[in-house]
Amino acid sequence: MDVLIIDDEKSIREATRIAIEAEGHYAEAVDGGQVALLRMKEDPFDLVILDLRLGDEDGIEVLEKIKKHRPNTVVVMFTAFATVETAVKAIQMGAFDYLEKPFTPDQLRSVLVRAEKQSKVEAKIDHLQTEVATLKQENSKNSPPLRFDTEEPAMKESLDVLFRAAPTPATILILGESGTGKSVVARAVHERSHLAEKPFVTVSCPSLSKELLESELFGHVRGAFTGAVKDKWGKVHAADGGTLFLDEIGELPPEIQPKLLRLLQEREYERVGESTTRQAKVRVVAATNRNLAQLVEEGSFREDLYYRLNVITVEMPPLRNRPADLMGFAESYAEFFAGQIGRELNGFAPDAKARLMSYPWPGNLRELRNVTERAVILCPGDGIAAKDLSGLGEAAAPGALNGESLMAGGDVTIEEIEEAHIRRVLERCGTMKEAAETLGINKATLYRKRQKLGLE
Repeated sequence: MDVLIIDDEKSIREATRIAIEAEGHYAEAVDGGQVALLRMKEDPFDLVILDLRLGDEDGIEVLEKIKKHRPNTVVVMFTAFATVETAVKAIQMGAFDYLEKPFTPDQLRSVLVRAEKQSKVEAKIDHLQTEVATLKQENSKNSPPLRFDTEEPAMKESLDVLFRAAPTPATILILGESGTGKSVVARAVHERSHLAEKPFVTVSCPSLSKELLESELFGHVRGAFTGAVKDKWGKVHAADGGTLFLDEIGELPPEIQPKLLRLLQEREYERVGESTTRQAKVRVVAATNRNLAQLVEEGSFREDLYYRLNVITVEMPPLRNRPADLMGFAESYAEFFAGQIGRELNGFAPDAKARLMSYPWPGNLRELRNVTERAVILCPGDGIAAKDLSGLGEAAAPGALNGESLMAGGDVTIEEIEEAHIRRVLERCGTMKEAAETLGINKATLYRKRQKLGLE
């Protein structure tokens, strides 16, 4: 370790330095807090040994300054005036240990061994914090800035409820179509909560089979199933003390639902293939584009789990119901993507704005972002015109109606309106069953219509 000794008595400084170097560590010694803080700005030290009394300086105040500027530095206090009160106060202020003078070589050696172990832990924490900060910085470069300002009353109400509930431990359920920003506001809730410095862990419920999803959530032990070649901790363990975000919880298999209910109610779980009951204190935020109340009626979602999740519930309005916010998002995306590629753009021309405002945005904010990025890259002029929005609704087949022409009473046939409506419902709904229910037809009829439209 690199050790810094702070003591106003020269004999103590030198004796301690020699003893520390005899144990194989590097040591420097200074006589006061001011000099020590300046030295620590130049180089990091793994361990600081700090005297409680430094002439006119208070060692506790120096400790506080060290912890403010170098919070992961291990600090050991020593003094010839040891009392229980001073020891407790030093530990409360962040000191790792306390050593009474005069100390024996064995006592110093014991403290150094413990401090070295703690220093390695703090170094790992410091490294992880640096990595997280770097990832956040990189993510900010790759993603448009988040926008929570809105002119829409429904959205204002949703955000108000979310952010008022954020500092509480209450479970939150976020409803809304795909692409409306459910995962974004879930993270915003975490960052505005008392758990902001703790983990935020996401589990995508539809992405895995039942067996793999259960393992992903709760972990497993070796031999629990084919392919389980070693023990594994799950996302619940990773989120312990923080927030567990369950994305698209409406797709959670029925077999896993009682285990999630137990986690919510009892804070208990078991890894797959293990009988040991474990504890996990997690705050759950869930999101879905499904109608959970309807799933409960159908018997595919547990009623008790639904009520347990339905403590604080908000709905993210679709983009088509947020016309006052639409251009704000579009302009923010355009500015971001133009900056990424070093272009200067004058925003959207009037005909482009009209087209953006008339389109129904079945893919919501996700679709708007993709369309804007494409337009910024491909537009030939210094602004985005309507003709540059070629990506608008491109997921639909050639000849399908766009938002401008899909109007009741327009120059369109019933078949054309039906085709466009079916396409958009299929894009929005997570399953064929949900799409059929939305359209008011049975699944067999929907399958025939899909086949006729060439969507299979």
